[in-house]
Amino acid sequence: MRSVPRRIVVALALPMLLSGCFAPGDGGSNTDAQARSAGRLRVALAVPPVQALSPYSNDATVLSKLSVVEGLTALDADGAAVPALAKSWIRKNPTLWVFELRKATFQDGTEVTAESVVNALDHANAAKTKPRVLSDVTLTVKAEDSDTVMVSTKTADPVLPLRLASPALGILSVKAYASDGTVSPVGTGTGPFKITKLIGKTKAALDRFDGYWGGKAKASGIDVTWIADGTARANAMRAGEVDIAEWIPTAQANLLDKNTRREVPSVRTDSLILNTRSGIFTDESLRRAAREAVNGSALVGSIFGGYADPAQGLFGPAVSWAAHKRVEVTGRAVAATTAEVESKTNGRTLRLAAYTNRAELPEAATVVQQQLEKAGFTVQQDVREYTQMEPDLLAGKYDALVFSRVTLLDTGDAVAYLASDFMSNGVYNIAGLKDSSVDQAITSAAEEGDTAQRQQKIMQAEAEILRTDAIVPLVHEKVVQGVSSSVEGVLLDPRERSLINVGTQLK
Repeated sequence: MRSVPRRIVVALALPMLLSGCFAPGDGGSNTDAQARSAGRLRVALAVPPVQALSPYSNDATVLSKLSVVEGLTALDADGAAVPALAKSWIRKNPTLWVFELRKATFQDGTEVTAESVVNALDHANAAKTKPRVLSDVTLTVKAEDSDTVMVSTKTADPVLPLRLASPALGILSVKAYASDGTVSPVGTGTGPFKITKLIGKTKAALDRFDGYWGGKAKASGIDVTWIADGTARANAMRAGEVDIAEWIPTAQANLLDKNTRREVPSVRTDSLILNTRSGIFTDESLRRAAREAVNGSALVGSIFGGYADPAQGLFGPAVSWAAHKRVEVTGRAVAATTAEVESKTNGRTLRLAAYTNRAELPEAATVVQQQLEKAGFTVQQDVREYTQMEPDLLAGKYDALVFSRVTLLDTGDAVAYLASDFMSNGVYNIAGLKDSSVDQAITSAAEEGDTAQRQQKIMQAEAEILRTDAIVPLVHEKVVQGVSSSVEGVLLDPRERSLINVGTQLK
């Protein structure tokens, strides 16, 4: 039996209701009752939209979770590519793939054609901030005829069908793409649910799209509220104000009725990211000292209430093949002693960031701060909502970040994560890492077509990354989702990219 941290006593004292907050639009309880009688699902999501649900931002996963947007392919439960808007595909040669489209309609009434697919993927290629899934590849897309698309890459890309399943490469109608570069999925996707209203960063309303090629969804619609505070999400679940609440904080999990608590093994790893491009952690010996000071095992019970495993590397138990292919890490720098840490930092403060969208992270950061201070570092925390913090993180304005990352999110293949987060030209390289051996190892993995060999090379790349001490893995999470006993068909996905589909409904 898991122990429950004492801090839940505080949570019990918080208000149990956020009155009227979760009903669609601005209505109160009458509107809520009407929505439920009409078969609409009420959903609380954790991370508010960064860019009005643009697929080129972290918002892309919301579009996937709510079944708004589809790609040419999708991923099955085992992480293999399966048909979506493309009904089939073949590999003509190492750099050319041909996709045959199914008959499908966009939510604005226009038909999905080869030209509309080319338009969508060309916009993704040309985006000012490239989707992370394209950080290591450039696609050339052409229409062979009205329902055949040719996709080529400069070099061989053995996992292109997996890549095209990324939520960031969802296919939208021509109407979605504005001349100023903005992209709007409101009413322009192909999925079973159509966004009809987006109210800033707080609410969205979705209606069933009856023209969906895969048949009508069982739910008539979805009413979404973004609640960044994890305790508030859990309270809303306990109060019956939402039907589904994602990412229940571990401190709150055991307070939910056991019939509403769903534990999901996750490919999410929480780590300490160290900024290698500027500040105190340009010094390898200080990074090594920080790594040796930090003990993720201390977080498992005290912060995560047992809903986590001590980190063994970048990839945890949910990545089933990782453990038996793991490579020993060698070649690390010699760690600075406590006296050397104090001398080398020379009174400079270590700026440690954490964000509030995942309730455990600020608490984990406090434990990490204490561990670092014992090693001679002077630490100051900055805790904010992620959307307020992301620009500064990418600009390297912090020395360290307690960070939660889904390692197989973008493609179901780990290479895209490694390339975006750790290659010298990675578009999500918060650590600012520039290491030729790391680049070479990731490139080698990317070029490998044999599945077993690709996995082995991924683990060799993991060892090269860990050698730099740019990242210190802490724990591998287990995600807790809140699901009302009156709901069936919710998707419990270790990759956290699926939640609601055509079969999700109120009983």
